[in-house]
Amino acid sequence: MDPIDRGPEEYGHDERAGESADSARPPRAEIVPAATPATPSHVTPAHTTPSHVTPALAHLKGAGPVTTPPPVRTVQLISGEYLLTVNPVDGSEIELCPPGRQPDAPARRTAAERADLQRAGRPSVPPGPAAPPLPLLERGAERERLVGLLGRGRSVRLTGAPGSGRTALLEAVAADCADLAPDGVVRLSGHRRTTTELLYELFAAVHHSALCRPDRAALLELVHGIGAIVVLDDLELGGEALDELLAATPECAYLLAATPDTDPPSADAGLEEIALGGLGRGSSLELLERVVERALTDEEANWAGDLWFESEGLPVRFVQAGALLRQRDQLRGNPEASDEFEPFVRPFERKSDDAPPHTAATPDGYDIPLPTLGEGAAPAVLLASRLSEAARATLRFAVALGGEVPHQAHLPALVGDTHADAALGELMSCGLLTPVGARYRLAPGVVAQLEAKGYADDAAAHAHTAAQHYAWWAGHPSVTPERAAAEADAILAALGPLVPGQESGHPSAAVLLARSAAPAFLAGLHWGAWERVLRSGSEAARIAGEVAEEAYFHHELGVLALCVGNLERARAELEASIGMRGAVADKVGTVAGRRALALVTDRETGRPGTSAPLVLPPLPSGADEMVPLGSGPGFGSDMASAPEESVTLVTRREPPMPGPGPGTAAVPAPHGRRRPAFGARRNLVAAGAGAVLAAVLGTVVTLGATSGSDNTGTDKVRTGQSPDADNGGGDLPADQPVDDMPPNPDAQLPAPSTSGSAAPSDSASPSDSASPSGTPSDSASSPGDDPSEPGTPPESPSTPPESTSKPPTGPSTSTSPSSPSTPPSEEPTEEPSDSVPPSSPQTTVSGSNPALSDAPPEPTVV
Repeated sequence: MDPIDRGPEEYGHDERAGESADSARPPRAEIVPAATPATPSHVTPAHTTPSHVTPALAHLKGAGPVTTPPPVRTVQLISGEYLLTVNPVDGSEIELCPPGRQPDAPARRTAAERADLQRAGRPSVPPGPAAPPLPLLERGAERERLVGLLGRGRSVRLTGAPGSGRTALLEAVAADCADLAPDGVVRLSGHRRTTTELLYELFAAVHHSALCRPDRAALLELVHGIGAIVVLDDLELGGEALDELLAATPECAYLLAATPDTDPPSADAGLEEIALGGLGRGSSLELLERVVERALTDEEANWAGDLWFESEGLPVRFVQAGALLRQRDQLRGNPEASDEFEPFVRPFERKSDDAPPHTAATPDGYDIPLPTLGEGAAPAVLLASRLSEAARATLRFAVALGGEVPHQAHLPALVGDTHADAALGELMSCGLLTPVGARYRLAPGVVAQLEAKGYADDAAAHAHTAAQHYAWWAGHPSVTPERAAAEADAILAALGPLVPGQESGHPSAAVLLARSAAPAFLAGLHWGAWERVLRSGSEAARIAGEVAEEAYFHHELGVLALCVGNLERARAELEASIGMRGAVADKVGTVAGRRALALVTDRETGRPGTSAPLVLPPLPSGADEMVPLGSGPGFGSDMASAPEESVTLVTRREPPMPGPGPGTAAVPAPHGRRRPAFGARRNLVAAGAGAVLAAVLGTVVTLGATSGSDNTGTDKVRTGQSPDADNGGGDLPADQPVDDMPPNPDAQLPAPSTSGSAAPSDSASPSDSASPSGTPSDSASSPGDDPSEPGTPPESPSTPPESTSKPPTGPSTSTSPSSPSTPPSEEPTEEPSDSVPPSSPQTTVSGSNPALSDAPPEPTVV
């Protein structure tokens, strides 16, 4: 069975000869989905897929349990530069639209297509006898003026009180302006619509937009060229919001209908203002006669005159007053009036066959008087008391939903009556309903009148029942996203009374409804309702304590914020979702959230593949380069999202070409999606481990080289020039003079070095430099140095030494000698002494151990 578009046989119009409507339509109260228990709140999202109620219904009907649920429906749509995959279980997935998937420019609809679309957007005709057509009285002057202004391209704002006939006047004007604009007439409803929603609806009315939603910039470009007469009823915008709508569509002429309490437009809007008042006394009585379809008696005419004064001539009051008179005729036994309303008369009100005309049907023969003036001014309660039980139950559901009337196809399931769909016709004929867009709402003032009579006493229970029904229906496999989006107002109205969570089970029912409706609203491109249902579902999940469901709603809100360009909001929502899903060990959902968060990071840092190249300083020859990842702009977004974690990559680089001053080498950023420079993550882990191992080994070797059994002559020394103080060798005990040695008057101090390093010592004592056995220590070099071969002359002091320090731990540039050494011609000399061995070349201790600061220098025996 199609939950909405059902065949004519379900309304009893295909009755065969000799069969009644009751025999053609068997009772179906046993399949009411609203009576089924709600799914427990602990069930995971994977088991609350759209068909979670279907197995329960099959079990109730005796068909046996269903063990295999149907597959989850996924839909792909394009929003701007993103490709969205609607996943009702784990959350929507978003990515950049791959090449070749971008849609073509949207094509305009033809006149026939626009007409079909407008007819589909009109409210459905309720079943039952059609209401008599009503004329448009005393509106000729306003109608002619509106058509003239719209024909000249002017926009008009029509202001009238609720029930003054604004909708009927708009329909007549729209029919007169059908051929004035290139894109025809577009009818829109401003009920609970924002400026952005109206722009998207205008775009969809003129262009084909299947599974495609342009971004804000593209939307403004597309609607800028639309030339249509836009009839916008129930406007709720004013001020800057209305100015934004008018500025975005300069080629459109608007006919706006609003109530006096709506925010006025700005002074620069350029709108023509027309006020719509009530009808005159004569026109009001004429309208009342058209509704009753007979002439009024003198008593009824006097009553109608008093009602005109009380209601200020509002047409809706005379439509409802006409319904009161028709019900009075039914009760008085008027054959002509009772024939038309026979299907809607309650059993105890049916007239007997022998009842005389214009007499009461009650046994005591009491004549039904005219309603009082108060009942005529507020007739909703009296009208409802004379309707069928199904119609009164429908009114209770409408009051619980804030005035929203469920579609007629949902009434049998909600009310529990096979023929409850006919109740919509009863309410419409009594003037208790008014069309709003493609739906019906209770007429102005009806909700307050019924609430005062107790129709809202069980509002929470009725809203709970409606939420359970819509949760089943929105996830039914036969319900398309477009049909679910058309019922968005009623679904959102059902969530309202349940979210505060005043009664047990209501928040869980709201969560279940939001989970079922949110994917349908997203796929149906009704993103205004999508955002509202996500926020209501998130609040309901927080109240119910369902962390997994709350994480889903935060994920969807983050995806929505990313699509509309609010990156800060997207990051906050996605991070909250990832944290909650990590708490409940939802690995699949966490992965989906991290992917979306990585895309947010890419949007914040720029488009992938367009970041600046990473510039690294040069290193000495043979040195290992340790490049920290995750801190530069040219690497993967997953690392950029956690800058506090440092990943180190060890590489080897060739020395720069010789030249004046240090050079730089540029490493261009990789193209496409930015990832670490050396492939898979396991390579990064291995490289980092190697870096740590190299640092540890260097430390161990250095400590082993600079430590020995004692502090007298166990250090390893080599010939060479003292290291520059800028290279980190700030503690050079081997180059400092010994204070306790006797002065040698024959020795001559060497010339100071121009390199800035300390000069060699004057002399050294053989006893201090000897080993414990009385022999001098062997000459040795530190690990990694190139020792001099035996018999070769020592190195010249002008030769720069190789760095013996540990490789640098970062990309900083190693310091080179600041100035050239002393030329060979100016090599310092000293005269030999009898007590001192010949002067040896200056020595350098490998490593800088503070414990050796007081040790005397040890000469090298060549």
